Amino acid sequence: MNKPNRKQDALNYHSKGRPGKIQVVPTKPTNSQRDLTLAYSPGVAEPCLRIADNVEDVYKYTAKGNLVAVISNGTAVLGLGNIGPEASKPVMEGKGLLFKIYADIDVFDLEINAKTVDEFVNIVKALEPTFGGVNLEDISAPTCFEIESRLKAEMKIPVMHDDQHGTAIISGAALMNACEIQGKKLDKIKMVVNGAGAAAVSCTKMYLSLGVKKENLVMFDINGLLTPERTDLDEMRLQFATNRKDITNLADAMKNADVFVGLSAGNVVTPAMLVSMAKNPIVFAMANPEPEISYDLAIAARKDIIMATGRSDFPNQVNNVLGFPYIFRGALDVRATAINEEMKIAAVKAIAEMAKKPVPEAVNLAYNITNLKFGRDYIIPKPMDQRLITEVSSAVARAAIESGVARKTITDWDAYNEELLSRLGTNNKLLRDLTNKAKQAPKRVVFAEADTYKILRAAQIVKDEGIATPILLGNAERIREIMSENELDLEDVQIIDPKVETERSLEFAQFLFKKRQRKGVTLFEAKKLMVDRNYFGACMVHFGEADALISGLTKDYATTIKPALQIIGTEASVNRVAGMYLMITEKGPVFFGDTTVNINPTAQELVDITVLMDRSIKQLNIKPRIAVLSYSNFGSNGGEIPEKTRETVRILHEKYPEIVVDGEMQANFALNSELLADNFGFSVLNGKPANTLIFPGLASGNIAYKLLQEIGGAEAVGPILLGMKKPVHVLQLGSSVREIVNMVTIAVIDAQVKCAEAKPSKAKK
Repeated sequence: MNKPNRKQDALNYHSKGRPGKIQVVPTKPTNSQRDLTLAYSPGVAEPCLRIADNVEDVYKYTAKGNLVAVISNGTAVLGLGNIGPEASKPVMEGKGLLFKIYADIDVFDLEINAKTVDEFVNIVKALEPTFGGVNLEDISAPTCFEIESRLKAEMKIPVMHDDQHGTAIISGAALMNACEIQGKKLDKIKMVVNGAGAAAVSCTKMYLSLGVKKENLVMFDINGLLTPERTDLDEMRLQFATNRKDITNLADAMKNADVFVGLSAGNVVTPAMLVSMAKNPIVFAMANPEPEISYDLAIAARKDIIMATGRSDFPNQVNNVLGFPYIFRGALDVRATAINEEMKIAAVKAIAEMAKKPVPEAVNLAYNITNLKFGRDYIIPKPMDQRLITEVSSAVARAAIESGVARKTITDWDAYNEELLSRLGTNNKLLRDLTNKAKQAPKRVVFAEADTYKILRAAQIVKDEGIATPILLGNAERIREIMSENELDLEDVQIIDPKVETERSLEFAQFLFKKRQRKGVTLFEAKKLMVDRNYFGACMVHFGEADALISGLTKDYATTIKPALQIIGTEASVNRVAGMYLMITEKGPVFFGDTTVNINPTAQELVDITVLMDRSIKQLNIKPRIAVLSYSNFGSNGGEIPEKTRETVRILHEKYPEIVVDGEMQANFALNSELLADNFGFSVLNGKPANTLIFPGLASGNIAYKLLQEIGGAEAVGPILLGMKKPVHVLQLGSSVREIVNMVTIAVIDAQVKCAEAKPSKAKK
């Protein structure tokens, strides 16, 4: 189950540093006086005059074409109700964040103090010159229906109330596919809809558009079945009233029904109701955070069921993020005057069709699934699927053009898809994908420095997020004291103090003695060493009592890595370990190595490091493009370093032709594909920049990643220790909580890979 957000965590997230979640960032140079005169006065006059002559030029000279307004009055905030415009702002900022990270759409969130339809409509209409589209959010019914209807009629830019249409589009796609799998026809199914709010009304309209017959549908609200005799229904809901006399309650309606759609409240459906449904039932229990019936209860009640919820921890999550970013992306890109029914239906069909196509390996890896494929547990795509931006946005753009609401035509659809893919920044997305992969099969991670707040805070996060099961090493009294002082909920986490674990410490010491007795370690010394948590933790991993070890927050790298090397050792085929940093940059991930272990490696040692990094990066589902760095370009200079790196590349090309690597080269040529192509057209790296940099020595690698981290604003994930027999990862001295969590995520994925690799050998035994 999802763990509830901890209140202070949420408050800290929003308040620390720059308050809020978004900011405005310049897209043009502003470093010189000339830049400023072009950006404002007098240079700004020229585009103003062009727009005055031709108003459509506003799309050419301003950000309007990529700018959406997320607008709310805070009268129906999900799960919170009528909390007012100011209180809704964190939600609207969050919606803006999703627009940006999934579809590269810029957002201004606008919380307006407007209660009546006229007030709301007049304010939003007056903003039309600023925005390319309007996303209405969290507005109470029934005013939301009239507001959207009027704005669509009176404005010439796309307007959509996502609360209504987002769930309708995603669940519509899910319904199409579920019916196909269950052998049901849309025009024949008997459907029960529980809930009659904005989302339920819009969903039901969508289902009717897809082929569901009105006479086969019944709807309930909080007061019961919708019938023509009721006097408390508005026109919007009256259209779904039924004359059926054989139904008095939800249990009656569920008998022999094919489909249940819930947009109401948690736990209102019982297993008995599901048992009474027709063969091969379809249940969409979409109330949040608690579905109308829990997933586990539902599948226990009916083995032939297809079950969907709004939750991410079960299959078939109906998540609006599958739709709204890409619907607006397609609408903006053709300068649509509206988001019409044709565009929404196109999105439904694109999402449904995507689920039937072979799933990219990146998605399987992200969710730690061997072969995700169309079926009962996969009726709609996963949110992490990068194909959504091309499949859905293109379908919406085509529908806009074909239905006559587009003011711009796309002729080269392949080029458009490339443009869409280029919008997907891979920096934060990579961390999200890695986290999601770790959560699919969490591992036991032992923390060797658990008597520090940062480690305990990180342990709390990875436990709550389902990334790992923490094991805490240290003085139990001190650990519990820190937990109490900081209100950390880790009472059910295992705490081990090596100083009092005499029986287990003796077993570990005897193992170390046998392994190191001919290398100067006596049994007495081995017993003393087992008091050291790095030795004890390494033994836990070696003996299978934990899957990975995290340490190094308070001790230097060499002191931390030594116990792991002595106890766990390197992989059988590995000659040496290496340290790698994953640098999260605005242009995507770049891997640096070696940054922490090998001070002045030889050419052969650089080859070993490169091979290790190539394999490790591929395990993250990224294709390495490796540049071996020097101060020389392909023999342009002499000296020890150019000669060493030149020999490294020669060996790699000869012995490892499958690795994409070149050098020796300077860093700017490695990262600037145009510069490389202009000067060294023969390089195997031509076409795209390198994403993996091999440094000639520890000094250059260490200096480079720290400079990029501090001056370039890159986020460093590491050091990632490569080549160990079992997962051991050494933190950077003084790491932040976020950095520790990132390293735990990497450690869990490392453990997943090593466990998978170990299975065949166990089978042989």
